Amino acid sequence: MVRTFNLSKEGFAFASAHLLPDLLKAFESEYLGRLTPFNPDSMGALIRGLAEVHVEFVLIHPFREGNGRIARLLADVMACQAGIGPLDYSEWDRQRDLYFAAIRAGAVLNVTPMEDLFRQVLTGGIVDS
Repeated sequence: MVRTFNLSKEGFAFASAHLLPDLLKAFESEYLGRLTPFNPDSMGALIRGLAEVHVEFVLIHPFREGNGRIARLLADVMACQAGIGPLDYSEWDRQRDLYFAAIRAGAVLNVTPMEDLFRQVLTGGIVDS
């Protein structure tokens, strides 16, 4: 069930509850409708698509719990559609500050930090803090 109350985490406010129905419709048409099934033509397009969808879903934060897990599951589905398979996010768990900074950057339309995190997942590289 979509949340019916406002929610914040560590001083960061997610989308207002009254906006969720419209935001979810827009997410479906603007992101899922455009990018799924996911068949990127380059590594850059793969990384960009994963980053955009992940950030947008987490910023909408439609549920009380599990939004990050669902966002990762959605990225896994997209990665499978692209022929890559499920991803390993264990490094993100060790670098939570970088992950939260990437989400905050996405709130001001800068998905580059999240692209860096997905590049790390896809190449096994370490992102410098």
